[in-house]
Amino acid sequence: MAAPEQPPPDGSKPLSALLNGIAQAAYYGNADITEELLHGQLYPEAAPEEFRALRAKMGGLLQSIASADMDLNQLEAFLTAQTKKPGGITAEQAAVIAKFWKNHRAKVHESLVSRSRWDNVLRSLSWRVDLKAQHRHLQQINTTPVAIVEMELGKNGQESELLCLEFDEAKLSQLLQKLSEAEQSMAALTQSTQ
Repeated sequence: MAAPEQPPPDGSKPLSALLNGIAQAAYYGNADITEELLHGQLYPEAAPEEFRALRAKMGGLLQSIASADMDLNQLEAFLTAQTKKPGGITAEQAAVIAKFWKNHRAKVHESLVSRSRWDNVLRSLSWRVDLKAQHRHLQQINTTPVAIVEMELGKNGQESELLCLEFDEAKLSQLLQKLSEAEQSMAALTQSTQ
């Protein structure tokens, strides 16, 4: 069972460890980090209802910060607003949250992005054009070039699949035309929404 990483040695130690524990459970997939474990290790003197309220408040703040993928300026404005609202957080708690987010933003963001994918992703793409360069009969040389496209597709944590497509000149022209039409449609949609 992995415990939350050790926080800095100051008065903010339990809160920093709580934030790390929440992140471990919510974003990093560590099922060993439970509310009971956090309560027992970090706030054993607190009543269960008091700890549950603190955990819910910090979890909600962390969820808001993570779902907006706040940069440091947005975070500062958000935390300042939280310190001024009734029942909000203290300035010390805001400082601990800011430090935590500065250190964990990229990892939390990466976790959220990977969990939001439910389909295969394109891992690599390569292509080439094959031509006959030599043949017994001169009239068969350089006829019908073939474009070969290889795509590596896969989901996180799974083995990739290789998809190989062959196109003759006519099929490649049709594909390029369809891609051009799709590009024009997307451009028209983005211009109409601006």
